[in-house]
Amino acid sequence: MSIVPDKDLIQLYISGNNEAFETLLSRYKQRIYSFIYSKIKDRELADDVFQDTFIKVIKTLKKGTYNEEGRFLSWVMRIAHNVIVDHYRRKHRIPLFDAHDSEFDVFYNVSEPSQNIEALLIDSQIKEDLNTLMLELPENQLEVLRMRLYQDMSFKEIAERTNVSINTSLGRMRYGLINLRKLIDERNLTMTQ
Repeated sequence: MSIVPDKDLIQLYISGNNEAFETLLSRYKQRIYSFIYSKIKDRELADDVFQDTFIKVIKTLKKGTYNEEGRFLSWVMRIAHNVIVDHYRRKHRIPLFDAHDSEFDVFYNVSEPSQNIEALLIDSQIKEDLNTLMLELPENQLEVLRMRLYQDMSFKEIAERTNVSINTSLGRMRYGLINLRKLIDERNLTMTQ
């Protein structure tokens, strides 16, 4: 049995097939919930954010305003991130991101403590965009980027861990960065404040 592409499931759902949405939900719910929970560390709040995220997803799909240029998962992750930001904006506080968490976030720690809340939110959005885009990279490139950027491993250590040559590790890092730049350009994202 072949896997139905996301865009086909979306079209089926828009046409009235609710099972198509159930398929999309079951395909991504664990990754999206894990992403949400990694940011807020509170099960009850994570459940609420997850539900709010999918309410927004459903409303957008039903309105017919979903743009198929990006991947469905990236789009939902961005909605989830925005729901989290909205929650913290309402609460007048910023979520704590743990750089040692399963969702690595080395970019979060570069912000200056004197920044105002708006600057922190923009900084957080930039980092979130990068982390979401990285998920679209091929697994071997993502793995090398994470080891190098988040675990500060040398290319020799990366080569040993992944059972490839140092040159292969360097190549994967190079192509990972090139592909990340292409994704940034394709999405017209701004990576500066």
